Amino acid sequence: MRKMCEIAALWPRIGVVIFALMPDVGHASCRQALALGLDISGSVDAAEYRLQMDGLANALLDADVQAAFLAIPGAEVRLFIYEWGGFGTQRVLVQWTDITDAQVLASIADILHSTKRLPHDPATAIGKAMLFGAEALVDQGDCWRMTLDLSGDGKSNIGPLPAQSKRQPLLADITVNALVIGVNTLPFSQRPSNESVDLVRYFVSQVIRGPNAFVESAEVFEDFQAAMARKLLKELETRAVGALELPDQ
Repeated sequence: MRKMCEIAALWPRIGVVIFALMPDVGHASCRQALALGLDISGSVDAAEYRLQMDGLANALLDADVQAAFLAIPGAEVRLFIYEWGGFGTQRVLVQWTDITDAQVLASIADILHSTKRLPHDPATAIGKAMLFGAEALVDQGDCWRMTLDLSGDGKSNIGPLPAQSKRQPLLADITVNALVIGVNTLPFSQRPSNESVDLVRYFVSQVIRGPNAFVESAEVFEDFQAAMARKLLKELETRAVGALELPDQ
């Protein structure tokens, strides 16, 4: 028990570490395949669409986020970005790209800044969005882990239910996280609205799955950039597999 406590005390100072005991890790060139799905359903207006695209772009330019992407040279993160809405609305914005340096992230940010909204199905098909992201991820089997992240501001109202989708064999090896965008609170309120709390609970119970899956939240679209940066830092952190060498007592 004492050694467990010592490990817990040391852990915050460890930072980023390599998965030392993973089989064949020395030969892997991709430590994580990360697919990001952005909600463009009917509840997202033109200004909110822009806040999402620019928010993700600016989060990718954040110094801490870039450091997390580039933490292990030679074992890159592979990034894929798409938008989703109704059952027939899934558009790839950035094909699978190995993040090898800051310039690659800057180029992706430029794409997002220049992306324009197209006509689309305004429904909210979360289950279909999950399957679309999973279909993209299964081709990245050389990566150490696969992560799907969906941003959303409402509950699914068409297509397969997300709770059904996450039980599909297609997602068996995929961790699904979420970034929930809430609704406006009352003026000057410092507390999230009941709708926002309910939406977070919905994504926790119906959408996320897999080891260490989590929901990040942005109270309003103006908070999207900061929430996205927080979420990326959580998703990109690596975890030690081997035992720690503790000092003699």
